[in-house]
Amino acid sequence: MDTDVMGIVRKPKLTEIADMKALLDEAAAARQVLPRELSEMLENARDFFVYVDEEGVGGMAALHIDLVDLAEVRSLVVRDRLRGRGIGSMLVEATVEEARQLQIARVYAFTRQPEFFKRLGFEVVDRAELPYKALKDCQRCPFFAQCDETALVRPVPPAEMTGVA
Repeated sequence: MDTDVMGIVRKPKLTEIADMKALLDEAAAARQVLPRELSEMLENARDFFVYVDEEGVGGMAALHIDLVDLAEVRSLVVRDRLRGRGIGSMLVEATVEEARQLQIARVYAFTRQPEFFKRLGFEVVDRAELPYKALKDCQRCPFFAQCDETALVRPVPPAEMTGVA
């Protein structure tokens, strides 16, 4: 893995949402992620993290809160030529850290790339363990009846107490 990463992972600027949407649309066309409307991305801009380098937005992931103790890592996309450099891992870890700060006990993902998530501490679960997801995004997915995604969950241990409230 080439770890010579020159960009940064951070929260997006609203002016970057159009570039994020273009990146997401390309991945959705390849059935890598669910499509999202621009209005939905704007409404949920604070859910996202982006990887930005000198070429602009090169990757993104979102932490979407479902319940007080459960959130989804979703819309994980990395520009083709940046894959294999650890950027996807950095984006997922940013979402997990945010979940930790929010005291969310578990994060999950639905993916066709389960090995990637397993390397990051996620474990395969029966999709029935995530009924909320099935009532939400899955029903609007064009592949709902023939879903080939794997459900994975990762526990999020609480942050260390630092004496600061």
